[in-house]
Amino acid sequence: MDKMWSPWRSQYIDSFKDQTGDEQCVFCSAQNENIDDDKSLKVYEGKEAFVIMNLYPYNNGHTMVVPRRHLSDYGELTGSERAEIAELIDKTIQALKIVSSPQGFNVGANIGKAAGAGIDQHLHFHIVPRWMGDTNFMPVLGEVKVISEELSKTKKALIEAFKKIG
Repeated sequence: MDKMWSPWRSQYIDSFKDQTGDEQCVFCSAQNENIDDDKSLKVYEGKEAFVIMNLYPYNNGHTMVVPRRHLSDYGELTGSERAEIAELIDKTIQALKIVSSPQGFNVGANIGKAAGAGIDQHLHFHIVPRWMGDTNFMPVLGEVKVISEELSKTKKALIEAFKKIG
């Protein structure tokens, strides 16, 4: 089997280390951020979970729904957490439809390192908008992903879309 390496993922994972080299949970830190803060990627607040944009998106509008509790096992979620996560996934899809009219979505979670989780200690669910032909040679040959819109512009549009949804 051939392997395709993505060295930028290690830079992403290393970005969670503090000055002492200890890893900090990016999601635990993010949940206390203010949505209106330009440095925050959070776009929507729920009671037990929140929605945040991915700093290293696979596609424009790549967002994640994150439970507030720091846990890695899906089975440890309470019924109300699971219900709110499902509701926020639905709202995120609705907001992304308003903002960018994707033709489809990938929705899911990588639970555990073996499943590909870059952050395996804090459960999170990806919502990736998709368009026909959105995969091209740039990530394969150039080791670069082309994102056609600034994260800050997408963030503002998503915040407004969530307000419309309610």
